[in-house]
Amino acid sequence: MKKITFLAIIFTFLGVNFMQAQEKENTQQDFKKWQVRLRGIGVVPNESADIGIIGGDVSLSNTIVPELDFSYFFTKNIAVELILGTTKHDVHTVGSDISAVGGPTKADVDLGSVRLLPPTLTVQYHFFPLGEKVFKPYVGAGLNYTFFYDVKEGNTVKDVKYDNALGYAVQAGFDLMLDDTFFINADVKRLFLKTDVTVDASNLAPGLSIPADVKINPWILGLGVGMKF
Repeated sequence: MKKITFLAIIFTFLGVNFMQAQEKENTQQDFKKWQVRLRGIGVVPNESADIGIIGGDVSLSNTIVPELDFSYFFTKNIAVELILGTTKHDVHTVGSDISAVGGPTKADVDLGSVRLLPPTLTVQYHFFPLGEKVFKPYVGAGLNYTFFYDVKEGNTVKDVKYDNALGYAVQAGFDLMLDDTFFINADVKRLFLKTDVTVDASNLAPGLSIPADVKINPWILGLGVGMKF
C-alpha cells in the first residue's frame, strides 16, 4: 500500500510538472513568428576618404528610397531581420589638387553616380517595457554586404570602379502595435562601410589612375508600417 501511495505521488508530481512545462511552452509559442515591414528610409552618408595623388575628400549625396524588410522571431524577444533596399548617390571629390592636369589646386571633381545594394542581416532584442505589448522598442546588430553597381563615371574621368565590401550594422527602433497584426515602425541604423575605389583618369593624363580608400558609414532613418503573420 505504501508503495502504491508512493508511486501515485510520483506520477502526480510528474503529471503536474508535465502540464506546467506544456503550459510554459504554449505561452512561449503564443506569438507570431514572421513580420514584414515597408518603410521609407533617408540615407545620410557620413563619408570621408583618403584619396591618392590628387588628395582632398569625398562627398556622396543623401537620398530617400523605399525599403522592404522581413523578420523572424525565435522567441517573443529575439528576432533576426533581413533588410532589402537600394540607393543611388551622386559622388564628387572635395578640394582636390588637379593642377598637374591644368586645373586648380582645390577643385571638386565630378565622379558621376553609383547605386548601392546593401542587404543587411541583424539580430534583435525586443523589449516590452509597458507590459501591454503595444510599444515595443528593440536594439540590434549585424552584418551587411554592399554591392556597388550601375556606375556612371560622369563627364570628367574615364571610369570609376568600386569594390564590393563587407560591413557592420547597429540599429535601434520601435514598433507601435495598432492591433494584433498591424503596426507602425520607426528605425535608425548605422552602417560601418568602406570600399576601395579606383578612378581611371587616363583621359586627362596618360596612365593616370587614382586610388581612394572611402568610408561611407551612412545613417539610415526609417519610418513605415508592418504586418505580423
